[in-house]
Amino acid sequence: MDRLEDMAPVRGQPRLLDQVRNVIRRLHYSIRTEHAYVDWIRRFILFHGKRHPAEMRAPEVEAFLTHLAVQGKVASSTQNQALNAIVFLYRQVLQQELGWLEGLERAKKPARLPVVFTREEARAVLAHLDGIDG
Repeated sequence: MDRLEDMAPVRGQPRLLDQVRNVIRRLHYSIRTEHAYVDWIRRFILFHGKRHPAEMRAPEVEAFLTHLAVQGKVASSTQNQALNAIVFLYRQVLQQELGWLEGLERAKKPARLPVVFTREEARAVLAHLDGIDG
């Protein structure tokens, strides 16, 4: 297979990524979603040496998504977007269920600590205010 775009499981069918685009448009997804999903699906296929997704299942999906989290160090939202694109491919385009992704290593969400003043810092700020009491 010379080009990823030429990937079609059966003669006469549109190429796989064209099938993805057609389904996305039929379901009225945004153009940005279309571009993102097609890009993630392309990256998934290239990661597995241009194998057709119909030949792959949950272990290959897990390997790709774990690679994104561990080696790629992507944010959890990025990994979720890739997962959503691949699930879309299997459910909506290939009409196959992937099964449960048990071995998937999830990207870690960064701990978000609230920024708060200590009592002393709050008093220092209030001490610099002047005006009418409410």
